[in-house]
Amino acid sequence: MSTGDPSRAPIRVLLADDEAMVRAGVRAILGSGGGTEVVAEAGDGREAVELARVHRPDVALLDIRMPRLDGLRAAEEIVRSVPRTAVAMLTTFSEGAYVTRALGGGATGFLLKSGDPYELVAGVRAVAAGAAFLSPKVARFVIDEGMSGGRLTREARARARVAVLSPREREVLGLVGAGLSNPEIAARLHLVEGTVKAYVSAVLDRLDVRNRVQAAIVAYEAGLVEP
Repeated sequence: MSTGDPSRAPIRVLLADDEAMVRAGVRAILGSGGGTEVVAEAGDGREAVELARVHRPDVALLDIRMPRLDGLRAAEEIVRSVPRTAVAMLTTFSEGAYVTRALGGGATGFLLKSGDPYELVAGVRAVAAGAAFLSPKVARFVIDEGMSGGRLTREARARARVAVLSPREREVLGLVGAGLSNPEIAARLHLVEGTVKAYVSAVLDRLDVRNRVQAAIVAYEAGLVEP
């Protein structure tokens, strides 16, 4: 994850939105956070896919409602044709159908235009680092929908649940899913065993699961563990 350290390469972002003023605002926010560079801008979904193939950015930040090709379909094409590019959706719409399809199509971020600018910067950094990031309002919806047995697929529900964890908690969850014990996790992460126990306890609590087996299932479904 970039922290604005000049010795590190900036996170390269493709920004797609059909409103030039929105693009200008997002570009300014990302620029103010440091460590991020908008390398290309698109005004519609088809152009976004084409530019993603040319520039191969670290992150494609896509509006959902765009002409020629909507952001959801563009996201699916980018995930398929430029797999090293992480995709995050940027929208004013938080309806469940959009969240479901975005996560199911391979997007790992879902950000609201009306959210705090910090969320935008943090979200781009998170997905660039291979993590998931949902705006708190979106995460709350997805968790509630998943608990009620709604329309979300198991994979999408798992990704959304994992998205509320910190990067270190996700790392610990992945190792739990791989079957490592607390001492093994401590050795792998260079932590004391007591700290690992605290992380595991926090992960179980935040995922609302009773034991390590249930946590491991979530880790597997969220893609944190190789099949």
